[in-house]
Parts: sequence; structure tokens; C-alpha cells
Amino acid sequence: MDVKGKTVLITGATSGIGEACARAFAAQGSGLVLAARRKEVLEKTASELKKAHGVPVEVFTLDVRSRKAVFAFADELTARKLIPDVLVNSAGLARGLSKLHEADVDDWEEMIDTNLKGLLYVSRAVLPLMVARNYGHIVNIGSLAGRIVYPSGNVYNATKFAVDALNQAMNLDLAGTNLRASLIEPGMVKTNFSAVRFSGDQAKAQAVYEGIRSLTAEDIAASVLYVVQAPDNVNIQSLLIMPTDQRNPYVIHREKK
Repeated sequence: MDVKGKTVLITGATSGIGEACARAFAAQGSGLVLAARRKEVLEKTASELKKAHGVPVEVFTLDVRSRKAVFAFADELTARKLIPDVLVNSAGLARGLSKLHEADVDDWEEMIDTNLKGLLYVSRAVLPLMVARNYGHIVNIGSLAGRIVYPSGNVYNATKFAVDALNQAMNLDLAGTNLRASLIEPGMVKTNFSAVRFSGDQAKAQAVYEGIRSLTAEDIAASVLYVVQAPDNVNIQSLLIMPTDQRNPYVIHREKK
């Protein structure tokens, strides 16, 4: 796919991987539909990208956890003829790092509602618009955590295992169409991910990445572009990306001080 002039819908677009994807597609000349909860941040990003790249950018304040809001959003996309050529399901988060029998159930609810149900709502609302045109690409942002369980990851791991399963299911259900679905599974990416997981505790968040040449959000955005720009007869269904200093959740090389 030549993404220049195409319309790219990105959820979770105000930070981390979602924001990096917005910047990467804008640099390629794509029009953007950015959706996230923080309106002021969305508008600031949109203004920057319009000025830097001269591309159209539409912003929508959206909480993917709200089924009603997501389906109303899809109706508005239809009314405004903003049907995406590319959907990037990037909204997601981790909360807490506790043993299953000690965890905060509210943290579970937020992860399940965002990582799993939010992805389902957006996909169910938007995919029919893409199927009707028989064209497009869905990119689901998963995680190494969706391949290998690590201590105290439990429910976060479960949501990302589910994203893997849903990406496989999408590919089966889209057989016979010209739509493709790809799963991007990053290892350690230095974003605000750990700060969110540890409720803003910056010391804990920084310790996660100490001594490691981590991946960046820009690395993952580049991989999203890579799978979307593959020839039409090529469907990269899953892509596991690790920093060189990490080989799995348990084998991590850290430079000593």
C-alpha cells in the first residue's frame, strides 16, 4: 500500500506508540483520524502535524471502553466520509504488577475494558466500513506479553494473549477479502507504559529500562509502516520485535554502572 493520501485511523494517539504512528504516517503524506481521551493533547498533535506535513488531521475525543461512544464515533466517520484505509488499534495499558491473589480488581477491569473490549468495540464498529469497500489494513498492537507469561503479569498477559487470538481470528474472518490484519508484538519499549503501570511512580518506571538499549515508540511505528506498505499479495500476520538487549522476558542484558 502506498500510504500517501490514504486515511489512517489511530486509537490511543496521544502518547507512546499511537502518537509515534501518527507522526510516522503523517510524514508519509497520510491523512489522519486520531482518537483518544485527552482532547487538548490530540489538538496539539494535530496542529503540529498539519503544519509540519500539510496533511489533513481530524481528532475525536474517544474512550474505547465505551461501547456507545465507539459506535457513535463510527457513525460520524461514515457521515463525514472518513472511512479509514488503515486502522491502528493502539489504545492499551498495563496497571499494577501484583500476584493474581493480591491484585486490585479495578486494575483488571481497566486492562480488560481497554486492551480487549476496547479493541473489539473499535474493530466491530469500523471493520464493516472497510469490508464494504473491500480494502484496507488493520494493525493490532500486541506485546511480547502475549506470547510469554511473566511473574505478576497475569491479567495484562491474558489481555495480550487475547489480542493475538483476535488477530488470528480477524485473518480467518477476512479471508476472501482484500483486507489484511497484522499483529505487532514489541518487547521492551521505553514510553510512558511503565509510568502508567506504576501509577506515576517515576523511580519504578525508570528502573524497568535501566542499563538497557530499549526499543522506542518510533521503532514500533516504523514496523507498523513496514507491514502496511508490504505488497498487496503479502500479509505479515505477526511481527515480534525485541531490543537487542532483550531476548525474552527473562533474558535481558543490562549494562552495569
